Amino acid sequence: MRQGGSARDSEFAEFVTASHVSLLRTARLLTGDPHTAEDLVQAALIRVYTHWGRSAGWESPQAYTRKVVVNLYATWRRRRWHTEVVRPEGDIAPDSHDMAGSAEARLELGRALACLPRAQRAAVVLRFYEDLSVEQTAELLGCSPGTVKSRTNRALERLRDAGALAGYAGTERSAR
Repeated sequence: MRQGGSARDSEFAEFVTASHVSLLRTARLLTGDPHTAEDLVQAALIRVYTHWGRSAGWESPQAYTRKVVVNLYATWRRRRWHTEVVRPEGDIAPDSHDMAGSAEARLELGRALACLPRAQRAAVVLRFYEDLSVEQTAELLGCSPGTVKSRTNRALERLRDAGALAGYAGTERSAR
């Protein structure tokens, strides 16, 4: 091992400890499956680790890693493990910082997101769960802000039409 490798490794380990839960929650919402989400985060962390020596030049290692997660998610259909069978998320213990709330709310959120196409799902997760701006989402997804807005609008419309957002503020439809 080269000199300074252990300092690099401990710095990376601290980063993983601090950011793993957040990355895993995002990946879980993107993939709809906790096991695939773990694989996605692991693959992203491996890629980030290989470039960790350049991390001093990154504006935010967390943002960089989130972008790697999103990019890997966007290309996961080309990966061999995509053909694995997805199991329902019933046996996963919630973490204490889960913003989705109760188990039923998490399951409802997962079902709602599962009905969306990949691009729309990524836009909704990044905009509303990660609370990123339109511009930040566009940068992460590699598209224009207008595309983010239209994907988000279509996703919300689809969720409303499917009744997935029933009971949430501002989602009731007036009778026609």
